[in-house]
Amino acid sequence: MIADPVGNMKSHVVGIVKGFFEQHFSEDAEDLTKAFADRYTSLVEQNERKGVTEVEGIRNLIVSFKPALSSVLQPCEEFDMLMTMMLWSLKASWEGAHRRKSKPPVSKKGPVIPGSDPSMDLEFYCAVCDKVIDVPYEKKMEILNSEDEVELPTHCEQAVKIRISRKQEEPKVEDVEKEDPIEPIELLMGHLPADNVEYMKVLSVGIDIGSSTSHLIFSRLTLKREKSMFNITNRFNLVNREIIYQSSIIFTPLIDRYNIDVEAVIEFCEEEYKKAGIAPEMVETGAVLVTGETAKKQNAAEIVNRLSSESGKFVSAAAGPNLESLLSAMGSGIVDQSLHSRKSHLHVDIGGGTSNLAIASRGQVLSTSCVNIGGRLLGIDEDFKIWRIDGPTQFLMNELDMTYQIGDTIAEEDARSIVKEYAKALVEVMLGPAKSKVAKELLMTDDLDFSIPVDVYSFSGGVSEMFYGSDETFDDIGVMLAEEIKTLVEDRGLPIVEPENKIRATVIGAGAFSLSVSGSTTFFDENIELPVANIPVLPVNLGIGEFSPEELEEGIRRSFTTFDMVEGEDIVALYFKDRVVSRVYTGDEWLPPFAKSIEEALPNSVSKKQLIILIFGYDVAKRMGLVIRDETSIKSNILVLDELLLEAGDWIDIGSPLKETEAFPVTVKSLVFNDNKEYS
Repeated sequence: MIADPVGNMKSHVVGIVKGFFEQHFSEDAEDLTKAFADRYTSLVEQNERKGVTEVEGIRNLIVSFKPALSSVLQPCEEFDMLMTMMLWSLKASWEGAHRRKSKPPVSKKGPVIPGSDPSMDLEFYCAVCDKVIDVPYEKKMEILNSEDEVELPTHCEQAVKIRISRKQEEPKVEDVEKEDPIEPIELLMGHLPADNVEYMKVLSVGIDIGSSTSHLIFSRLTLKREKSMFNITNRFNLVNREIIYQSSIIFTPLIDRYNIDVEAVIEFCEEEYKKAGIAPEMVETGAVLVTGETAKKQNAAEIVNRLSSESGKFVSAAAGPNLESLLSAMGSGIVDQSLHSRKSHLHVDIGGGTSNLAIASRGQVLSTSCVNIGGRLLGIDEDFKIWRIDGPTQFLMNELDMTYQIGDTIAEEDARSIVKEYAKALVEVMLGPAKSKVAKELLMTDDLDFSIPVDVYSFSGGVSEMFYGSDETFDDIGVMLAEEIKTLVEDRGLPIVEPENKIRATVIGAGAFSLSVSGSTTFFDENIELPVANIPVLPVNLGIGEFSPEELEEGIRRSFTTFDMVEGEDIVALYFKDRVVSRVYTGDEWLPPFAKSIEEALPNSVSKKQLIILIFGYDVAKRMGLVIRDETSIKSNILVLDELLLEAGDWIDIGSPLKETEAFPVTVKSLVFNDNKEYS
């Protein structure tokens, strides 16, 4: 039985947190401790499974700690101190549990420090008389866990010494199962002890103009930069998101089947800004998403450009089915949940015009897809009079030999037949790959990667509200679609979990997870007008061998050709993901020939003084920019960023540096507007 070791460790964790709160937040210590203990217990019990091993039990304690602490304490210096203290305390338990998997129990006199190796003894002895001194367990724990200097017990009028000794090894156990690699506790806790920590808070907006509804949120994002010998970086990372205002939800206003009512959307957003008490100039970052069927409207690009330019300092226009799938999964809370549950989740955001799918595991999105299935694709009132028929529904009507038009009253049986086809196609895509004609026609992207096993399923979006029990109706097929999907899911026995956020998942994702931040040692000319938008990313392959200036120049020219871009006409971001490998140039000696190769490969851009954007996957931007300025004729039209993860096919927007830093906000996106698929 492992209940006692894991239960004792849980009590030990709460005890350390209590002591820390009493030391640093004495007035609120009792309330903070209770709130933490309640949340920690809830998270641990939520992910607890019967019959688990000690390793799995302690893993649950580890992954539950940070979200529990975050619920009572905002990121700050004390937050990091406590995270570091707990990391070292739990590290011993984590590694000790793994060791005990392959060792028989051993007896040990005296107290056993939680998580310690039973083969190790921690002794306090007198250096004068060489006598082992008996120290109470509580005193040992105080000495081990205190960040301040603790006075040691004395003997023979001198402070005692600490000695670690190893017991004689027990005989080897035969036929022990091969152990899995130990997951780094730093990864499980989401924390690296750092020597230098810096926080920055930014105000972000997320605006979602969807097929059915439109709404926005304001979030306060906390970015953190930490440097240590294990984490040598100059990049700020998102560590906390606090939603400070959620707008009302309106039906997306349309002029007709093909156009959004731009002025009505602008007016709605202006009113919500006023209600929130936020002026556009206060907003430092964010994203406008036009999603689902609305992205296919003829003036979709106009609305996002208007909103992005009028909503704040750097509010990016973004669209694309795979991006939407990523953001809805992140915003729903399922990605975080996959880390804590240690399960692979297939998440489906069912909106008005599309269903966005994502597989998340261990806190990462591994695969995305999108299918034209949603509650607003057939608009019918309570009397079944049709007021809207979108392309996918017209395709299904043709397949089902129906000839309804807008203004007709559709038979309830026929409406349900259409809904059943949508539901069957969605479940087929979920369990995939798509094989039927209907599913293949409705699929907007590639299938999910079904080599990834799926443990549980979850839903967000407007239709999900009805899937999980809401009785709202929207004059469309959303209610029937939710009912039919639920029936099919239950018939197949698919395990279902409920996400933290449902109808607001995508807008939360847009406001909190659309932002990337470059390293903060960058190089740029202050005369460059920012933001710059819709910049295509051109990866440059340096090869796996020795770096040479000639191959770099050829690689740049090849990238322009591959992506149908013209050097000197198209502004692009040249992306260098991998570090330069060279035996010829030691240290930073490769920088001058690299800089001169950039100049040689971009003659037209140089002569026209056109903006040149270089992005590196590692920390080198400042040094590279200085060398380019000093060693080439490129003086005033250069922007060099680093520590960004980009891919071929990405487009980026780059805003002005955040606060007083040289860290640039970057939105990585795809551009898909007016992609009105023709159905066969």
